[in-house]
Parts: sequence; structure tokens; C-alpha cells
Amino acid sequence: MRHDRPNAADLRLRNFRGENPARDKKGFHQMADLVYRPVIGAARTMFKALDLKIDTQGSEHVPRTGGAVLVSNHISYLDFVFAGLTALPHKRLVRFMAKESVFRHKVSGPLMRGMKHIPVDRKQGEHAYAQALDSLRSGEIVGMFPEGTISPSFTLKSFKSGAARLAQEAGVPLVPVALWGTQRLWTKGRPRNFKRQHIPVTIRVGEQIEAATDQYAGAITRRVRERVQELLEAAQRAYPVRPKDAHDTWWVPAHLGGTAPTPAEARAAEAG
Repeated sequence: MRHDRPNAADLRLRNFRGENPARDKKGFHQMADLVYRPVIGAARTMFKALDLKIDTQGSEHVPRTGGAVLVSNHISYLDFVFAGLTALPHKRLVRFMAKESVFRHKVSGPLMRGMKHIPVDRKQGEHAYAQALDSLRSGEIVGMFPEGTISPSFTLKSFKSGAARLAQEAGVPLVPVALWGTQRLWTKGRPRNFKRQHIPVTIRVGEQIEAATDQYAGAITRRVRERVQELLEAAQRAYPVRPKDAHDTWWVPAHLGGTAPTPAEARAAEAG
């Protein structure tokens, strides 16, 4: 009868050759943390300098241990920073999936690679999926933006099912997150605003959603999107400021009285 468990001699030989998977993976993440934590410190220093008013509720829903897929709406180039803040109370770091071009940038690339975020090549997504699945199975939190790109209308676009499929295959929960106010700092089609303007950022985290393997990924994805929508509306209601004047309504969705493009206008612009 064949056994897959290595004996003590095999383990000693693997350690001698540097082939111990558990040890290698632990070292891999320790090296990543050497880059990740200073970046977090720099981000917090920047937030303090900008006097951002960050209001986070629901971080207790992020698991203290084990894998999870953190799912957030996407309205700003800085969303991965703010979504990642939700895991810090439990001293956890999030490995975000991001488009491959970000990793080629001369500034962001070395940082993204150093923090062991996961590059996504949209033409060949299998490698990113496999890497994310491996991270989840090793107990990491993987962050995803299932809309795929920033929403210029600041409303939720349709969600892709990859997050649900990963959670199902890895046997981990999904954690819904909604961000609001980050679009005022830096978003698609607008210049960066890193002036000291006391901009509020509101973050809401929902209860974990189980990804049962006996359900369709599409049904789970719809449930996650509905929950992110509820959290987004709660964040918008809690947001402490309104536009200062008619020129400051660009960051408010059209259905809330702002001048951001409607979802239909945004789709037409992206198609053109």
C-alpha cells in the first residue's frame, strides 16, 4: 500500500535541499511582509498628512485566521489601500489581485511584487487564478474587485464570478466591503487630489458569506453583489459631507443628484 506522507528521512533530505514547502511558503510571506508593513506605515503617514477622516465599521467580520476572499466595489485607484485597512485590526495583510500592467509600472511595480500581490493577465487568467487559490489554501486573505475596472458612474457594475469560484474551490468565506469617498482622492479621468482637504473616506464591512459548493457560482455572486450594494448605500448615507457647490458634484452618482455619468453613459463611453 502506497503512502503519500514522507518519512523523517525524506523530510530531512528536503530540508537540506531547501525543498520543504511549508518552510518555503512561510519564508515567502515573511519576505513579503518586510515590504508590506513599511508601505502600510507610509500610507498611514500620508493619510495623516492629508488629514483624511476614515470611518471604518465591520472589521470584526474579517476572519482572524484562515483564508478568505475580500470583495470590494471599485471607484478609485487607491481602493486596494483602503480595502486592505479592514484587515489590519486583526494584524492581517491582504494579497490583492490587480491587472498586470500595474506590476510593470516603474514605481508601483516593485512595490506590488514586493508585497506579493497577484498580477492578472486578462488574456491568460489561469495563472493568477491558480496563484490566488494557492494563497487562499495557505490561509491568506485575497482581495478582489469583481467589477474588473473602476466604475466611472460610482455605482456597482456587474460582478464577475471569479471570487465566488475561488471561495468555493478553496473552501473559504467571502467578505463583502464597500468604499465611499475614495473617488475624491484619485479616480479615472480626474487628476489626483492629494491636498490637505480633510476628505472623509467611509468603509463598511459585511458579515462573511459562505460559498457552498452545492450552489452555482453565479447565484453566490449575485448574493455578494446585493450585499456590497447594501453596504455601499449605508456608506453613502453615513458620509458626513455633501458637494460644496455645483462644480463639486462630479463625485456624486447621477441617481443621487450628482453629475457623474449614468451607468449607461459610462458603458457607452467605455465602448467608444
